[in-house]
Amino acid sequence: MKETLPGLTRITSYGRSKTAAKKKLEELVEIHEAGLSRLHIGLESGYDRLLEYMDKGVTAAEHITGGRKVVESGMSLSEYVLLGLGGKEMWREHAIETARVLNEIEPDFIRIRTLSVNDRLLMYADIESGDFVRTTDEEMLEEEKLLLEHLECDSNYVSDHIGNLLQELDGRLPQDKERMLGVIDRFQALPSEERTNFRIGRRAGIYTYLDELDDSRKHQVVEQIVQKLSQDSRKVDEKEIHNLMEGFI
Repeated sequence: MKETLPGLTRITSYGRSKTAAKKKLEELVEIHEAGLSRLHIGLESGYDRLLEYMDKGVTAAEHITGGRKVVESGMSLSEYVLLGLGGKEMWREHAIETARVLNEIEPDFIRIRTLSVNDRLLMYADIESGDFVRTTDEEMLEEEKLLLEHLECDSNYVSDHIGNLLQELDGRLPQDKERMLGVIDRFQALPSEERTNFRIGRRAGIYTYLDELDDSRKHQVVEQIVQKLSQDSRKVDEKEIHNLMEGFI
């Protein structure tokens, strides 16, 4: 690739923890020196019980081994975390164990994603049967708060996806941790009606940042959506919110 396109400055690839764990460090160094700049790996979770449930095909220990080898090879590493994956039953363990694994790996980037399940996925049957109970936006935010509180690594924390409730959670760990936790605290301190307005506005693609709640035009547009979804009761069914989220997937 470099011979064909000499102007290339970065070459990246998706990869798997298990594959990286199986390779010798010398092999990964050789690949990096040949030009591979960055690997993106779907960690999803660091909790073994949850990894087994989702049939990830990897253990927390393998996540750590593979991730550390990538870091030691000199390649930049992005690890993806999936909020909501633990549901109401395993959210706490998911957050704490994922933070533990990331602390061991110390990737360059921790990238946050949010669980969205449509009827084409096998997991949808578990939701319909009640075997898996999804968490709400606000519960996932509590999960993310717990994750952040337990992260002690030197990494960039990035919430760069429209599926995330608070996309503005972005910074360098550990120095920006308190500022990011402050953003969560700010949302949680809002009156219930304003939290609902932001959630719906975010899921409808109208809001990106909390400050946009002060935009009267956008706020009014969202209020009309809230009234329609709640049939003027101000109580929006969580399934309606999940449906809005799935529109972006």
